Amino acid sequence: MLRSFVPVSPESHFPIQNLPYGVFSTPEDQHPRVGVAIGEFVLDLAVLEQAGHLKTKHIFNHPNLNSFMALGREVWHETRITLQSLLSADNPILRDNAELRKQTLHRMSAVTMHLPAAIGDYTDFYSSKEHATNIGSMIRSKENPLMPNWVHIPIAYHGRASSVVISGTEIRRPNGQTIAEGADKPAFGPSRNMDFELEMGFFVGPGNPLGSPIPIEKTEEHIFGLVLINDWSARDIQKWEYQPLGPFLSKNLATSISPWVVTLEALEPFRCENPSQDPTPLPYLQSSGPASYDIKLEVMLQTEQMKSPATIARSNFRHMYWTMRQQLTHHTVNGCNMRPGDLLGSGTISGPTPDSYGSLMELTWRGTNPLTMPSGEKRTYLEDGDTLALTGWCEGDGYRVGFGEVTGKLLPAHN
Repeated sequence: MLRSFVPVSPESHFPIQNLPYGVFSTPEDQHPRVGVAIGEFVLDLAVLEQAGHLKTKHIFNHPNLNSFMALGREVWHETRITLQSLLSADNPILRDNAELRKQTLHRMSAVTMHLPAAIGDYTDFYSSKEHATNIGSMIRSKENPLMPNWVHIPIAYHGRASSVVISGTEIRRPNGQTIAEGADKPAFGPSRNMDFELEMGFFVGPGNPLGSPIPIEKTEEHIFGLVLINDWSARDIQKWEYQPLGPFLSKNLATSISPWVVTLEALEPFRCENPSQDPTPLPYLQSSGPASYDIKLEVMLQTEQMKSPATIARSNFRHMYWTMRQQLTHHTVNGCNMRPGDLLGSGTISGPTPDSYGSLMELTWRGTNPLTMPSGEKRTYLEDGDTLALTGWCEGDGYRVGFGEVTGKLLPAHN
């Protein structure tokens, strides 16, 4: 098995088999630039590139990954192979050069992480059949939970790129219009039903010209890598506003993403079959071979009275009904042009059992079955001071390929 000279524990999300990309800065050099995660360190690609150890030119000394994303799969692969060679236990170039190691390897605990991309557009899908069925059962009926179009088309809405934030950013409870049960007019004030949504998202690499769809067999040439997403949701605001055009202020208040982008190549050993689809999708949405990934996901909640977080849900990316291939090809089938750095969210990822649901709305079944925390506190929705953490990883033979965490603390609404 490939091993690095950098110490990496078996539980680490960042072995040499992963090497996810991110954007970081240090106290000594506050200019954001591109690095990869290896164990408990960040490898500075801007320094390696400047020293001539990478074949790219003027790509990594930038505050985002967009230029690298645009270069395409051949360059991504070549760069990955070079980095794995430089970090391998039997390559002396970096291993035996103390000065180069000092310049390029930074302790992860000492760096500041930034958004990995300049996100031009953000689209959020609604692609978990379990999640859609649960929500439909609550707001429509158990007998007919899904809208007729759901099994034929990957449903989505356009989110707000400006409010996508990096993990660790504190989230302010939003104010907005809500309507009480039985009331005939709305009231204005803080949302009382704040929720999380367990999601993953992928960044687009090379785009497509306006008017030229991306065929499904070419989609993976346009997908750079994946991140964890918490799409914060104000359920009571959403209930009042979502008809007829869908979510608006209930969703665009904030979307948190993890700092490390895990590439499709790193995830390839964990490719798996996606759920069977009935009815068979239209021809433009059909593809051959496994199109999903076995990514274990966990949600942790910590109240201000708790000394450590508690796991409240476990799920898996493989449960997603509509695949990334189908999401991207459907997004462009009308000629919509994608650009490097565009972010597409999976939508809430829920599994088949109650402990695998990807939102509090489902976990507490719309507040009728509150969660009891280790502190004895009850939760139906999030309260001020609560901190959410989402994590995910693939389990290899003696190693993990993971995403780290995406965290956020809920602050009180503005008066």
